[in-house]
Amino acid sequence: MITEEQIKEALKAVKYPGYSRDIVSFGLVKQVNISNGSVNVSMQLASGTPEVAQQIKTESERVLKSLPGITAAQVHLQAPTGAPAVAAQNPWQNQNKIPGIKRIVAVASGKGGVGKSTTSVNLACALQHLGAKVGLLDCDIYGPSIPLMMGIHRKPTVTEDETMMIPPVAHGVKVMSMGLLIEGDSPVIWRGPMIMKTIQQFITSVAWGELDYMIVDLPPGTGDAQLSLCQTVPLDGGVIVTTPQEASLGVVRKGIAMFEKVNVPILGIVENMSYFTTPNGERVEIFGHGGGKSEAERQKVTFLGEIPIFTEIRIAGDSGVPIVVSAPEKPAAKAFLQVADHLRAKLG
Repeated sequence: MITEEQIKEALKAVKYPGYSRDIVSFGLVKQVNISNGSVNVSMQLASGTPEVAQQIKTESERVLKSLPGITAAQVHLQAPTGAPAVAAQNPWQNQNKIPGIKRIVAVASGKGGVGKSTTSVNLACALQHLGAKVGLLDCDIYGPSIPLMMGIHRKPTVTEDETMMIPPVAHGVKVMSMGLLIEGDSPVIWRGPMIMKTIQQFITSVAWGELDYMIVDLPPGTGDAQLSLCQTVPLDGGVIVTTPQEASLGVVRKGIAMFEKVNVPILGIVENMSYFTTPNGERVEIFGHGGGKSEAERQKVTFLGEIPIFTEIRIAGDSGVPIVVSAPEKPAAKAFLQVADHLRAKLG
């Protein structure tokens, strides 16, 4: 006969909508009754929309009915009573607008290797070049590459009362990254909760000052880092970076779905590595061409622009002086500046 412990273990497969934790660890499951192959589960929600409640009920009943020996399953959702349990509260309720920061834009990709960090760095420098006050936050905790690309090799300082970190400035852009806090090539071996806590501190415990834009470089995928950021601050929008080929476009849809799930507006798609120009001027489309623009049309989002494959972009990133800073008159830099201008117009 199936036990209450087995029921709860099975329900751990049900995640709270828009969150990485399951409903059992949230404390939603209050009572389990099992009788002759029928299971009834009582849950209590502290908050949430009717759509969230219905999703939890439907998914929970589906999981329960798939268990061996269970012929019927019903989930009863109870209205909140008394003080709500912290674990079961709406995961977005602690969002706080950061004083002094007008716009926060996340740059994401569904997969690695598409040049997302290169895009983030040059986009931040391009906005600064256009006259804006800009901050750049590296949320790729496991593989921070922003310090290298921005040419920063010094650690952040602290305020006089030692309560806030002061981000170093490179090329007129304020920067914060885990790469500024660890020694050399030391790996970061952390679990999800530590990642989430660090990102929250990068947002709330750094003296960012007055910024027109904060550009946030997210790690690839749709995991804890992305969710933690969305739960900490209300984002003004997300930018998806892709390459032209179908292998990248397939995961673009996942990135868009992630932002939509956490109520972040999609500002647009950037197609990176769009084409290569040979020394004799011939244009070569190594990964195909136009995939990003076509996907933007399919998804009904803005196409922000295409970035070519130019050796100067790679050299500039490796040297710590982004192409927008080192050679703003070059075609590669102008491509980033055009994307930044479109993004600025999109944000208003």
